[in-house]
Amino acid sequence: MQFNELNLSQEILRSVEALGFEEMTEIQQQSIPLLLQGKDVVGRSNTGTGKTAAFGIPAVESITDDDKRSTAVLILCPTRELAMQACEELRKFAKFKQSVKISAVYGGASMEKQIKELKRGANIVIGTPGRVMDHIRRKTLRLDNLRTVILDEADEMLNMGFREDIEEILTNVPEERQTVLFSATMPPEIMAITEKFQHDPVHIKIKSSQKTVELIQQFYFQVAMGRKTDALKLLLAAYSPDSAMVFCNTKKMVDELTEELVKSGFRAAGIHGDLKQIQRTQVMNSFKNRTTAILVATDVAARGIDVSGIDMVFNYDLPQDNEYYIHRIGRTGRAGLEGKAYTLITGRRQMYDLKDIARYTKAEINELPLPNKADIAKLKTDALMHEIANMEERPEHSAYEIIDRLAGKGIDPREIAARLIGAKLSSELAHLPEFDMPRPLKKGSRSGAKTVRIDLSIGRNKRIAPNFILGALVDATGMSGQDFGKIDIYDSHTTVEVPEAETDYILDSTNPMKINGHPVEVRLYTGSDHKSDRREKPFRKGSGRPDRRKSAYKGKQKNDIFGDYIPNRKKRMKKRH
Repeated sequence: MQFNELNLSQEILRSVEALGFEEMTEIQQQSIPLLLQGKDVVGRSNTGTGKTAAFGIPAVESITDDDKRSTAVLILCPTRELAMQACEELRKFAKFKQSVKISAVYGGASMEKQIKELKRGANIVIGTPGRVMDHIRRKTLRLDNLRTVILDEADEMLNMGFREDIEEILTNVPEERQTVLFSATMPPEIMAITEKFQHDPVHIKIKSSQKTVELIQQFYFQVAMGRKTDALKLLLAAYSPDSAMVFCNTKKMVDELTEELVKSGFRAAGIHGDLKQIQRTQVMNSFKNRTTAILVATDVAARGIDVSGIDMVFNYDLPQDNEYYIHRIGRTGRAGLEGKAYTLITGRRQMYDLKDIARYTKAEINELPLPNKADIAKLKTDALMHEIANMEERPEHSAYEIIDRLAGKGIDPREIAARLIGAKLSSELAHLPEFDMPRPLKKGSRSGAKTVRIDLSIGRNKRIAPNFILGALVDATGMSGQDFGKIDIYDSHTTVEVPEAETDYILDSTNPMKINGHPVEVRLYTGSDHKSDRREKPFRKGSGRPDRRKSAYKGKQKNDIFGDYIPNRKKRMKKRH
């Protein structure tokens, strides 16, 4: 369905045409006619489906000359980025409709400037719940003549703790109004708001999760504990994206990772909720104009970021919610273009989480090996050959003059080219980390191998059994249960026999670690700190030979999505007393 088939004013149609919009998306086709009729709507739709236009066009269309001095439409957004983006989009739709005055109010910006703008008259106000409440309390925003309230990304606003503000705003606006709600998910809290504040809403559900990811190739890399930053540097060097986003779960991680990337020569910048508005604007402008090639972000800060042409997305941390995974990778592969998404995982537990994501998105996530320096050197060489072969501009005359002068000194032109190309390749490979990741031993490889013991700072006094210890070690390292030998549990600590060749890998993979909810420190066992062990009889699992009893990890079940095997946790080791 096309926009000109709707009952829209000529001013809106001119704006839509100027923006190059013709065919409506599914959410627009279902929502716009209902909103133009004044009906309450609940729309379930993911990022990247065109929902800003779905509510923005009817909002702009609803403004008349009688609304010059009063706020008729209020749009609530979870973040300032989303509020700014929505404001920018609605101004485009209102380009030829002079009666529309749009104002954005959000935290981190000048309150005085916003007050002046509101006093001049704004009939559409877009803002974050906290700042909207501030203006209501100051009486600088009056909603007596409000006709429409729109909640954009309602689930995210609830996740950020805005429920009380939202309910207070909805309670204190005219009862005779249109209430519109858009959300990617529909948790019980959203349904409660719908039941309380909407009148006979029409529910629209767009099954967009598969559409969002179908053009995106998805891969994952298994990385040793503590080596994710090195792995990311290798991947960025190998793929050389013009524009990429890297997602972390915490603000602290965003800052630390950004600093590491910049130190290694990458054009990276970070964005999260603690940055001042002027800093956030500078970071986003540099990313949009490609001055910054890599944007490191948290999920909340990334809401509302709409930058076209992002080559790839990296999940440095696994998202805390499956729906966030779709939001993240949906930043690439837009407008019908293919995109790529890469996820770094450490340990068996994260593998399980990734498999859950694969099932949820009904997508295939394939494992790739991390490239080494030789792989990257080949990729760089091929890229440089392609670049030189496809150069259209002729070199400056002075370049030929330099070659002639060097040739006069007895340097062959081929040698000149080789030196220049070699120097360029060397500079691009100079900052790559040494990455020799130890691999877990394969099943059954412990037999005959030299072993040592590791010491875990937890024992009988925490009601720990051998299956707890073995399960935690397998989970953290990804190794087989048969790779571990004797487990001796004392009152305050436990020793475990492990292959000597894998000691460093095991120590890296298990620090930090929790067992049965207790933090545990793991180190190489020397015996000097536990002299009482000789007087204390240990609770022991196993003996000097490989354990032949039924292990907690002997039973297996097939995973269809990844085609490998995962432990069957229902089978438990019998305790020996």
